[in-house]
Amino acid sequence: MENEKQIQTAEILCVGTELLLGDIVNTNAAYLSQQLAELGIHVYRHTAVGDNPERLKHALDAAFAEADLVITSGGLGPTYDDLTKETVAAYFGKKMEMHKDSLEAIRAYFERTGRVMTKNNEKQALMPEGAVVFPNHYGTAPSLAIVGGENNGKTAIMLPGPPGELTRIFAEEVRPYLEKRRGAVLVSKNVHIFGMGESAVENELATLMTEATNPTVAPYCKEGEVRLRVTAESDTRESAAEMCDGMIEKIRQTEVGKYIYGVDVGTLENAVVEFLHKNKLTLATAESCTGGLIAKRITDVAGCSDVFFGGCVTYTNDVKERLLGVKHETLEKYGAVSKETAAEMARGVRERLGADIGVSATGVAGPTGGTAETPVGTVFIGISTEKGETVRKLSLSSMRSREYIRIVSAANAYDMVLKSR
Repeated sequence: MENEKQIQTAEILCVGTELLLGDIVNTNAAYLSQQLAELGIHVYRHTAVGDNPERLKHALDAAFAEADLVITSGGLGPTYDDLTKETVAAYFGKKMEMHKDSLEAIRAYFERTGRVMTKNNEKQALMPEGAVVFPNHYGTAPSLAIVGGENNGKTAIMLPGPPGELTRIFAEEVRPYLEKRRGAVLVSKNVHIFGMGESAVENELATLMTEATNPTVAPYCKEGEVRLRVTAESDTRESAAEMCDGMIEKIRQTEVGKYIYGVDVGTLENAVVEFLHKNKLTLATAESCTGGLIAKRITDVAGCSDVFFGGCVTYTNDVKERLLGVKHETLEKYGAVSKETAAEMARGVRERLGADIGVSATGVAGPTGGTAETPVGTVFIGISTEKGETVRKLSLSSMRSREYIRIVSAANAYDMVLKSR
């Protein structure tokens, strides 16, 4: 197509009043951002606009003022308020015309699914003149690209709103189209850190973060964890990846390196399953305050059945005694929330389930139940191996939510498993 130019910057423009009402979560923008980043196309902004042609036109004006590419999602359906295609065509000064291949594909879709095609579905086969049409094998709305000469070669790509259609069409049709027009390649790698807070990480890496331009280093945090996103730009994916690896090695040489539990492992539980596989170890869990969360997150990981034997949720003292073999004297003398009980829970589940590692959690998740001696947020994490038992005490803020305390407790349990050998 004439007037095509290299695409370096983009805006994602999601169309649909339901997005503004909060009726659906906009997962399309997140997916498209990830895909464009891999292609080396910088996303400047996400915008959501209702089903209103005038507002969509204003959004296009703002987007193309800065971006080479605008990708829209939604508004390609057969109803009267599906006006994305028509509005964008008018913006580019393009007339609408019937695209015969798309019309036949829509008719075939209805026949294949045993449904009657109504007249308004023909609207989905109308395309701006000169458009690049991407077939939709998963629904009725084809996708398309328009390159405008009068718009200095800027490009609009229109995708359907349903995520199941959008992601497949992008992967199969749109990504190959964009690969021919991308600039440099961006590669990002994620460095996962546990046990060192965001402010401490940033303080340790302050000079590196501020002076690094390519690769760049950016911190992100979630409950109890920090993630460093290292991003490099180069002509090839291989060289960009090497640049990322070089920066990660620099990070490992700092104090932060002691707290890195993996690169691109996704989550702590992923790292645990990988660790267990690598070392040919098995795990069992005994939980009280976390209510099965430690086991649940482990079983979210594909392949865990080879290394995870099972777990017990022992909420009462009686169950701790009967299922895990925690001594009555221990509970009487030290209480359920104690390092002694945590150690016996971990040992008990390891021995009873025949695992190499037992991990336990007992504590006060709140919002009530705390005492002066064991306030809300007090949690003991136990780990048991053939070498014996160790216990970590957590003193989490009582101002934190019950959910936060449980999440951070589970994260500490995984961290202790990773440090068990």
